[in-house]
Amino acid sequence: MVHMSKIFDVLIIGSGPAAYTAAIYTARAALSTAIYAGDVPGGQLLLTSEVENFPGFREGIMGPELMEEMKAQAERFDVAMVNEFIDKIEPGKPHTVHIRGGEKAQAKSIIIATGAQARWLGLKNETRLMAKGISACATCDGYFFQGKHVVVVGGGDTAMEEALTLTKFADKVTVVHRRDTLRASKIMQERAKKHPKIEFIWNSAVTDVFGEAMVSGVEITNLQTDEKQEFACEGLFVAIGHIPATEFLKGVIDLDEKGYVAVRDIVFTNVEGIFAAGDVADKRYRQAITAAGDGCRAALEAEHFLSSLED
Repeated sequence: MVHMSKIFDVLIIGSGPAAYTAAIYTARAALSTAIYAGDVPGGQLLLTSEVENFPGFREGIMGPELMEEMKAQAERFDVAMVNEFIDKIEPGKPHTVHIRGGEKAQAKSIIIATGAQARWLGLKNETRLMAKGISACATCDGYFFQGKHVVVVGGGDTAMEEALTLTKFADKVTVVHRRDTLRASKIMQERAKKHPKIEFIWNSAVTDVFGEAMVSGVEITNLQTDEKQEFACEGLFVAIGHIPATEFLKGVIDLDEKGYVAVRDIVFTNVEGIFAAGDVADKRYRQAITAAGDGCRAALEAEHFLSSLED
């Protein structure tokens, strides 16, 4: 274990594209770097099958493989990898992090890259069919649903954006919403309602998903009559929001109304020497490539901050 044996220049919390990119940059800048990755390193890309929109892979690459490559690249530069959770940050000079289990570690700077998880429906077969027709990102996975019929669950701007994105690929998009009115902004509602490929099922919820190797249909329950119907489709997109992994930051780092890290100039938090990168602060793009870009920015700013301490 590394922990209190030394004070790191940079301590990174997380294990997705933002965390690994930041580590590659800081380690190459000769800054002692540790990643505290939790118990399942890799982030949301572990739930993704093929990634075709990350530059450098002409045939695409499987999400878990991409994460393994990023991790191996960081390890090549002697980044310390620790598969443990951080429960609390105690700002100071240096900063102290409290590790689950009672130990502590210290660092002159911290990069928070803990990401955000999609809210799922909690269906019996949801986990089994993840990345086999179930997705939470039309931008990432829409291409794989060309000519298919897909279902989108949700009623906010994100759901309408997902539905509209999917119309570029799918033959038909059915939006299932719990109410009879949408929460989305008027302009997004109008775009979706006017689109010839999009239809709506109101006052209803998806209560099961079917399929062996791939999604073949869903069960839709009318919430007013409790009537259930089996509905054939080849994809299920869940667009009911994301949950940023920021519970451990409350009271220390400023968060916005949805729980994301509140940043200025993309990566700066309210605490000097603590930066944020990727989906933990980004509720708009949520892409591997933008997270990696944020990781680069956070690393460069951490390097600049550490240089200023020596002046």
